[in-house]
Amino acid sequence: MALKNNNNTKWRSIFLPSCFKIKSTHNLDSKSSHRIISKQISSTSRISLSDISDPGSSDFSNSWFASNLHIFTLKELKVITNDFSSSNLLGEGGFGPVHKGFVDDKCRPGLKAQPVAVKMLDLDGDQGHREWLTEVVFLGQLRHPHLVKLIGYCCEDEHRVLVYEYMARGNLENHLFRRYTSPLPWLTRIKIALGAAKGLAFLHGEEKPVIYRDFKTSNILLDSDFTSKVSDFGLAKDGPEGDDTHVSTRIMGTHGYAAPEYVMTGHLTTMNDVYSFGVVLLELLTGKRAFDKSRPAREQLLVEWAKPYLKDYHKLDRLMDPRLEGQYSIEGAKKVVALARQCLSHYPKSRPNMSHVVKILEPVMEFTDIPLGSFVYTTPTMGKIETKSCGEEENENQENGNSQRRKGYRHKHKIRPRAVYSDTALYKTIRNGIKSPRW
Repeated sequence: MALKNNNNTKWRSIFLPSCFKIKSTHNLDSKSSHRIISKQISSTSRISLSDISDPGSSDFSNSWFASNLHIFTLKELKVITNDFSSSNLLGEGGFGPVHKGFVDDKCRPGLKAQPVAVKMLDLDGDQGHREWLTEVVFLGQLRHPHLVKLIGYCCEDEHRVLVYEYMARGNLENHLFRRYTSPLPWLTRIKIALGAAKGLAFLHGEEKPVIYRDFKTSNILLDSDFTSKVSDFGLAKDGPEGDDTHVSTRIMGTHGYAAPEYVMTGHLTTMNDVYSFGVVLLELLTGKRAFDKSRPAREQLLVEWAKPYLKDYHKLDRLMDPRLEGQYSIEGAKKVVALARQCLSHYPKSRPNMSHVVKILEPVMEFTDIPLGSFVYTTPTMGKIETKSCGEEENENQENGNSQRRKGYRHKHKIRPRAVYSDTALYKTIRNGIKSPRW
């Protein structure tokens, strides 16, 4: 990255093509300029969007920060996605539609065979070239296990396309709120929260902090084992540097997730991301959306509805997602509730930083006070297999016993108890029954 000098003059671009220029300076000969810029680029972590003199440019082929990215043609992407077939459509967000595709070394030498997600800019949508550029600049440089990996991009005429690694389980929003999906288990929810927290902690801990600005469940992607990764960097901003306490910017984000001080003033800090993380924690705890018009007026904003329950552990069961059916660690839930309350503090300075959030969440994965589900066993009855829980069988035996005593019935012969089979024994019984001839 090239830094500005005290005279507010510009550096002259040495390495980059004319369409993508780092801000440069006059009054330096080419040799000294080359020497200074080389030192600056090697001593800084990354280039930022503000260092680009022509944000309208799109050719980064010779820029050092994009050396990890593949440049695809639109023709290649049509082959990869079967001409952007509707059968390959994964979904659609604010940027545009996302299609599944497949790449290998036949497409690009050295590119490993893998499924990919191809996101194309909707020309009639809310986002545009600047958001596309922001993703290329940030994800072309930032690499972390909990950030989605950008593989490459395409820029032809008015088309703007991004190619990411494919995340097999889609986004967290669908798993939490879509009907007819199995509820996420407690430890899976904590694993997802912890991974996302590590991603944000990495962004905030950069030499030049990155403020994500749009943290929400739909931007948290999950791979096959529910490892979470933060995606969609179109609204990300460089954080304050030096003596600056905040970045002033127009208000962007999603209703229900944005921190109150940011909505009121437009002042952006890393604490805004912490607040948004607290909202997502609430969604994981409750199974409710951050904002839902279908709920009663006083319950539409999740944060406002949850406030009374966050302060009183005796009301924990009223806060927790009923679909968990009590299958969660009480002590772990208390710690996560306390953490959510801290993150959602009205005062930004009272919120923890994301590194502290990670330290709080990590031990929650080790809590073992999770109630076990009811044991179910299988018994054969009159050639038919019945499945009953232990409680149901015990109640049935008691009822039968009472009924028999009421009738005064006496058994002249010892009753043979009903057999309880192991899986192996039951399988053998069924198999023999199948093989036995019927007359």
